[in-house]
Amino acid sequence: MPQPDLPALPKADYTPGVPGPLSGLKVIDLSRLVAGNLLTQHLVDFGADVIKVEPREGDTLRHWRVKGVETTWKIHSRGKRSLCMEFRHAGAVDLIRRLIPGAAMLVESFRTGTLESMGLGPEALLAIEPRLVIVRVSGWGQDGPYCRRPGFGTLVEGFAGFASMNGFADREPVLPPMYLADSIAGLTGAFAAMAALREVEINGGKGQVIDLPLLDPLYNSLGPQAANYRLTGAVKPRTGSRSTGSAPRNVYRTKDDLWVALSASTQPMAMRVLRSIGRPELCDDPRFQTNEQRVVHGVELDDIIGAFVAERTQAENVAFFEQAEVTIGPVYDITGFLADPHVHARALVADYPDEDMGQFPMHAVPVRLSGTPGAIRAPAPRLGQHTREILAEAGLTAAEIEASLSNGLARSD
Repeated sequence: MPQPDLPALPKADYTPGVPGPLSGLKVIDLSRLVAGNLLTQHLVDFGADVIKVEPREGDTLRHWRVKGVETTWKIHSRGKRSLCMEFRHAGAVDLIRRLIPGAAMLVESFRTGTLESMGLGPEALLAIEPRLVIVRVSGWGQDGPYCRRPGFGTLVEGFAGFASMNGFADREPVLPPMYLADSIAGLTGAFAAMAALREVEINGGKGQVIDLPLLDPLYNSLGPQAANYRLTGAVKPRTGSRSTGSAPRNVYRTKDDLWVALSASTQPMAMRVLRSIGRPELCDDPRFQTNEQRVVHGVELDDIIGAFVAERTQAENVAFFEQAEVTIGPVYDITGFLADPHVHARALVADYPDEDMGQFPMHAVPVRLSGTPGAIRAPAPRLGQHTREILAEAGLTAAEIEASLSNGLARSD
């Protein structure tokens, strides 16, 4: 339950009957960890029927608990249905095969080659359902010398160059404090899956395989690192919050020991910053006349802006620079974010009914369609909550369902 000193959140309820643009889309989710779960979270938010096939111990995210609560699972598996089964059972492969007919997508994140060893490689799956879109999540891709390596996002965040760019020059490289590689892969995978689905439904094409490594989307998000290196011969240094592409851009400490983030990535905005802090002469200073020179002299520029910001509180700085039409904002921790009126007005986070906690804070569907918006239709399922109904939909008789439960192949909540 929320503590008394925490800010109140808007109240919301699940909307099970609300249709979405993906209503009728059947998705078989065999994935583990974040990337696959986040991919299918985006699909279920827009109406897809996501069947989460879990091992007997449950998806890994169920074990990421805070004070005994499955917080990550509750977020990324909301609205899904849970089928629990023993993957090592002799009947497991046949059971998965029976789920495939009529499915639009299958998402998996086993180590490369595992599906093939189970007799469920793409050729076998497409023989059952020729229109099936198969998303294969891995760390390094389905081919290449590293394809069989374990694919945790941490390894990819180091390998891709993100950690080497992140942090300060006199300190160690810094990994992100959250699952960045998985998140970007999940978003990219949702887009790729819909592109492949369009090929099937609109262009009359066939099902196909989507090779979705964690590495490639993360590296793509880092921008023109290779081009910059080829042009300069220099490796991007760690510069903290200062950008090596535009200036000024940094965080600055305020009088009340808080922070603001300021970005002036266009020439008119940079000039507006200098004039607003009472230093119009700097607009003609060769060190600050162009963006290229401002980047070179970023430390000096930050010292000038930082001294001005330090004389005012966070709220005073935001009000002052907004009045001057300078792009600035507060640097929040979660308490500041949850208390902000904009967050409340748009219900970016709301309390939903929860059988374990009474209420649980859930972030909204992250994009808003004007005609067919997404919705949070149900909480994350209990392990095996929907096993019986999913098996019945797959064509198993009542006797077969009871047999699969009694012989250890399946488990029902």
